[in-house]
Amino acid sequence: MTTTAVSVTGVTGIGPLLRGWRERRRLSQMELALRADSSARHISFVETGRARPSEEMVLRLAEHLDVPVRERNALLMMAGYAPRFAETSLDDPAMGAVREAVERLLRGYEPYPALVVDATYTVVAANRGIRLLLDGVPEHLLTPPLNAMRLTLHPEGLAARILNLPEWRADLLAQMERQIALLRSRELRALYEEVAAYPAPEPPPADPRAGESRVPSLALPLRIRHDGRVLSFISSIATFNTPMDVTVAELAIETFLPADPGTAAHLHALMP
Repeated sequence: MTTTAVSVTGVTGIGPLLRGWRERRRLSQMELALRADSSARHISFVETGRARPSEEMVLRLAEHLDVPVRERNALLMMAGYAPRFAETSLDDPAMGAVREAVERLLRGYEPYPALVVDATYTVVAANRGIRLLLDGVPEHLLTPPLNAMRLTLHPEGLAARILNLPEWRADLLAQMERQIALLRSRELRALYEEVAAYPAPEPPPADPRAGESRVPSLALPLRIRHDGRVLSFISSIATFNTPMDVTVAELAIETFLPADPGTAAHLHALMP
C-alpha cells in the first residue's frame, strides 16, 4: 500500500496535509496549538506554507491529530525529513516476538474464532475457530492470500450463511469507508469497490429447531448458520498500543465472542 501526497487548490506540501488532518479531527487551529504546545499563528503559518515545522513539531502535531503511522512518514517526507517509522515484513526475524505474541493470543482464544488482518484485510493469521466457520467455502476463495472481506461478503463465501447479512454487510462496508478516509489507499479502495459490488444473496430462512437464542442488543451480532445451528457472535477489534513500525501499526486482531450460551457450548463440543 503506497502513500501519496495530496494537492489542495494546486498547493503541495505538508501544509495542506496537516490542514486536512486537522479538519478531519474537527479541531480549530487554536485547539491544536494548545494541545501541541504551540501557537495558532505558527499552525496557520505551517498550513499556508509560510513556515517549515521542525521534525519534532511534525511528530507532535501528528500525535495530537492521531495520524496513522504510515501517514506520519508521509508528513515527515513532505516537510523534508526522513521517515521515522520502518515497515518490516512479518517474515523478518526481527518480528519474531510479534509473531509469537499473535500466535499465542489466537491459540488462547480457541475454541472461539479469532484472526489477524493487515490494513487491506488480508488474513495474516487465524485460529482453528475461524477455520471451523470456513468449512464448505469454495477452494477459490481459500487460495492464499486470504482476504477477510472477500471471504465474508462473497456470495459463495460466508454471506450465504449469515442470517442478518444486510446489517452485517452495511457495518463492514462502513468500516472500510472509514479506513479509506484514513489511509487513502488505492488497494483498499479497489477492494471496497469489488466487495460492495457483490450481489447480496438472500439470507437462509431461520430454522426454529436450530436452537437459536435471543441475543442482547449491546452490539450488532454476527448470526451465522453452521452445522444445522445458528451461532451468534459479537466481535471486537484490537490493535497494538504505541506501535513504532508501520506493519505492526496496521495489524488488527479481531475476536468473536459467543453472544449466547448455546454458541459457546457448541464450539466447546466441536473443539474440546
